[in-house]
Amino acid sequence: MPFVYEGRTKARRLTGCPGERQGVGMQDTHKESREGLAHAILAHMIWGVLPIYFKAVSSVAPLEVLANRIFWTLALMLGILAWRGALGSFVAALRAPRTLAALTVSGIAIAINWLTYIWAVTNDHVLAASLGYFLTPFISVLLGVALLRERVSRPQWVAVGLAAAGVVILATKAPSTLNISLAVAFAFAIYGLVRKLTPVSPMTGLGVETLVLVLPAIGMLFWVEHKSGLSFGSNSKLTLLLIASGAITSAPLLLFASGARRLTMVTTGLLQFLSPMIQFLLGVLVFGEQLTPERWVAFALIWTGLAVFVWPIVTQRRSYVPPPSASPPSAR
Repeated sequence: MPFVYEGRTKARRLTGCPGERQGVGMQDTHKESREGLAHAILAHMIWGVLPIYFKAVSSVAPLEVLANRIFWTLALMLGILAWRGALGSFVAALRAPRTLAALTVSGIAIAINWLTYIWAVTNDHVLAASLGYFLTPFISVLLGVALLRERVSRPQWVAVGLAAAGVVILATKAPSTLNISLAVAFAFAIYGLVRKLTPVSPMTGLGVETLVLVLPAIGMLFWVEHKSGLSFGSNSKLTLLLIASGAITSAPLLLFASGARRLTMVTTGLLQFLSPMIQFLLGVLVFGEQLTPERWVAFALIWTGLAVFVWPIVTQRRSYVPPPSASPPSAR
């Protein structure tokens, strides 16, 4: 818990009494934890209800929605970076060839994730999209083993096996929607892997990613204009909704980044299942998508796998006591 140490360090500079130092540190830590939890939950709630937004722009071609999401997110990120005086880090990332190459890969991955998700929601496949995010942790494990040579415990392999069984059921009974789920999961897992290995802040990273996607986005707009005509500017409601895509994309990301800095990895990891669960409930209760018996079995296997996956992490974290000599991480 990095903010425990940070709170104690601040208190040590402000007071000279050991008792006062401990009290102030605990108050700072509790306040930061509450704020972090609130920010993280709000971020996942926004992500969870995103299908409602994409249903509202379902008359717009998915490529046009994606292009607008890229343009307006870039504009908002540049504005925030300029306001915070952090454009230097943005320029530095562009000038670093390895960083730029990594963020180009992550930008392509997140664009595939966004486009698949937009298409899925507008074509009444919210359940398939939510399943993709339930599968993401398992794909991340496999990528970690294959590319980073990370070790996986026996319970984690059991969890992966249960998820794989659910995927096999869907592959035999619902292969078309499984393709959607796997595309969402793989694209987001690859995005997470690249961003994990790339030392840039969330705002700088998203700014560079959307910048490298600008030219493809312009090509998307030309394609849509040629095929069916652009919806942007056709009526005020759609135009405003498309402009809002920048804030809808950026707000939960910034809230999540703020929350993640104040919470343990266990809490952050557990909260990531909140948004696909909200999407799942929206798909069934609001949008009326059908849950076939095969889908029920597949979801049950994957949810059981998630429980097996997280339980050892939770129990180990509860018994872990951080060393008092640990130093706070450097701020990005």
